[in-house]
Amino acid sequence: MSINAIPTLDVSRFETNPEAFVAELGAAYQAWGFAGIQGHGIDPSVAINALRASEKLFSQPDEVKKHYFKDNGGTRGYTPFGTEIAKNAQHVDLKEFWHVGREIEGEPPFKNLTPNIWPEEVPEFKDAMLTLYTALDKLSITLLQAFALFIGEDRHYFDEKVNFGNSILRPLHYPPITDPNLPNVRAGAHEDINLITLLVGSEQEGLEVLNKRGEWVGISMIEGTIICNVGDMLQRLTNHVLPSTTHRVVNPKGEAGKVSRYSIPYFVHPNPGTSLDALPQCVTADNPKRYPPITSDEYLMERLREIGLVK
Repeated sequence: MSINAIPTLDVSRFETNPEAFVAELGAAYQAWGFAGIQGHGIDPSVAINALRASEKLFSQPDEVKKHYFKDNGGTRGYTPFGTEIAKNAQHVDLKEFWHVGREIEGEPPFKNLTPNIWPEEVPEFKDAMLTLYTALDKLSITLLQAFALFIGEDRHYFDEKVNFGNSILRPLHYPPITDPNLPNVRAGAHEDINLITLLVGSEQEGLEVLNKRGEWVGISMIEGTIICNVGDMLQRLTNHVLPSTTHRVVNPKGEAGKVSRYSIPYFVHPNPGTSLDALPQCVTADNPKRYPPITSDEYLMERLREIGLVK
């Protein structure tokens, strides 16, 4: 496995040769915490339509976008440029984004599932985002089933732990950087909060991960490949058997840095009240328990305060 490129996994093999696929998945994520996922069956038009809809959304005037900025801790709708900051970072991230959550028919089982906010000015945005949300949610279940087997649990261990989780689709816009006084990092070095993250786009370079040698390695987006990384919640649950890898978004050099960058991550969250206490089989003499017990919602609020989305 190359130290200079994240591995790529064909998830269709999980059905044809599950034992081999789970072994490959485990090796990839223990080494990197990141992998490219192919063979997922999601039509390329689903991601393309969502990216184009987000481009149209973020091209709206600031006064239009800020109409959808609500006092909800960033859970739904628009969050303006310069709001979020990576933990312990000196500069705010150079991005704006929109949050789309899970759509529930009838009364939601948990209060964490608040209604989505949709921009009237871009009517196609709703259908494009919900189509992508549904596709990535389905893929996340498959990947979590493989992770469950790797850590010695039943294949369906996560199924009913994420079915009403406040998983978030986040269309992102990194505006062009033309001011030489601005930092060259669009999103500061960080680890994701959630269980796993699935990323579509960007069509530009800029995403980098920190390898075990302490070197920053750029991720080239191969068309049709979805990047999946482990988040801090899964790292905590597995007592670092599955590591959450530090990553960042830097400004490409030359003319590429003078244009907008768009991407859409999908952050998979567990249901409220889910325990993140280390699984017994992940605690050994060589890997003693690292953290006290905490629930997923307690941990989420702790981290949202750290990154500035909740005051």
